Amino acid sequence: MYTTDPSRGRMSFGGFGGGGPVAQDIWILLGVVLFTFSLRFFSGVQLIPALLQLTPLVYQQGFLWQLVTYPFIGTGVPSLWFLIELLILFWFTRDVFNALGRKRFWRTVMTSAFAGALVASLVQLISDLAAGNGLLQPFVLMQGQRMLMTIVIVAFAVLYAQATILLFFVLPVQARWFVWIVVLMAFMGFLGSKDLAGFLGLLTAVGMTIAQLRGGLNNTLRRWWLRMRQKMYQSELKRMRDKRGMRVVPGGKEDAGRRGPWVN
Repeated sequence: MYTTDPSRGRMSFGGFGGGGPVAQDIWILLGVVLFTFSLRFFSGVQLIPALLQLTPLVYQQGFLWQLVTYPFIGTGVPSLWFLIELLILFWFTRDVFNALGRKRFWRTVMTSAFAGALVASLVQLISDLAAGNGLLQPFVLMQGQRMLMTIVIVAFAVLYAQATILLFFVLPVQARWFVWIVVLMAFMGFLGSKDLAGFLGLLTAVGMTIAQLRGGLNNTLRRWWLRMRQKMYQSELKRMRDKRGMRVVPGGKEDAGRRGPWVN
């Protein structure tokens, strides 16, 4: 990857924000994902990642800890692609962590991951109740490093919206478009896996990440509430006008220069 960040006036190859320090938290995060991923392939300890990843046991047997542990349980098969995922996670996490700081970074990651897991579990529960049986492997789209990558890529897109990245070293893309790239990739994954719960969980995490970084979650929820109240108020006014037969007198710029019979 190659990027020009106009807000900082520097360029980098393979590292987005021009390098900078790598916090210990990032190395620990990558190490945990790699370690839990490795446990899957040893028969004596396979139970550990199986109990920590997100599964229907959340609502079937009350394994509520899975709502917060699943992002750190590496998933997939041993391949070059898994290592590439870790590299991508490293690139984006470094700049996001440096921009937000430790406390805000972890609050953003954990809140978005928890919200995504909560929505996904509810959707899967409804699906199980409606169909009698669900997917053999639900939540596959949002498991482990895939959820972490989604959150940090979206966070990068919000924090460095005007930065220009050469995607695949060829295609120049503004960072803000990475939000839609993530959504599109999640949709492609949904088409292949039919994992509706995982897809909606990812979309929830995307929305929650954006909400937290654009004025804070409380402010965003307040704006949404005010907008909803405004629409309800406008709808009620329209209903009252229609009920009483009231008519709106033309006016404004579009009626400038036109005179009605009531104007002298």
